[in-house]
Amino acid sequence: MLLKKFEQFLESVDLKGYREKYRPIKIVEMDLPKEIQAINMLYKVYWEKKKFLSFEKFYEEYLQEHKTEIDNFQGKTGMCKTCFGKGLPARIYRTWASIITQIHAGYVAESVFGDGTVEMSGELDHKGADFQVKYRGKILNYQVKKKSLGREVRQEKPKSKNPLPGEFLDIKYEIPSSDYFENPKKKDGEYKLPYKRFQKNKELKRFPNGFVVFTSYAFEQKKKEIDEASK
Repeated sequence: MLLKKFEQFLESVDLKGYREKYRPIKIVEMDLPKEIQAINMLYKVYWEKKKFLSFEKFYEEYLQEHKTEIDNFQGKTGMCKTCFGKGLPARIYRTWASIITQIHAGYVAESVFGDGTVEMSGELDHKGADFQVKYRGKILNYQVKKKSLGREVRQEKPKSKNPLPGEFLDIKYEIPSSDYFENPKKKDGEYKLPYKRFQKNKELKRFPNGFVVFTSYAFEQKKKEIDEASK
């Protein structure tokens, strides 16, 4: 039920509108200090509290919670308030879109492995696990390996110097450009290769608004392997 609710939320996002609005803005691209990074708050709101806020509402709460630290950082950069105020939401949006997609994967994994089996936090993120599954005495650290056939690509996390216990598992997240879905066929009528490859991928699906997310298939095989080994 929770997964369905989150998927309805993702499907309601005007992804194309946000991309058109924020993609050209690359003003605030320097490393953000830990105290104004949005990652911890994203996990807290969308995973712990189960509050599925629009980006605008999330950004409003983010500004309220970190106002002093944001103002201090803006002052240190020497950037004018107008430029910083234009660039920061674009920067936070890119983090927001990436993390809520990842959080959806956590909800999908929980629907497969069972309630309470999935952990997700800024601390785990920092240690290199997008989320962690504890199932039948096994610890599974899932890492989303992201690649793109379009212009934008989200960077994968560096390996932590203090590795987590358990097994590390990569799940591949391929993001064909939206152009392939809007114009999937070549001039000769054949489907373009990236479109065909995506349609054959059982682990991913695409919502009508453009969000690409993981399906339960991405986790069912590992669950089946553990279940059979436990017999």
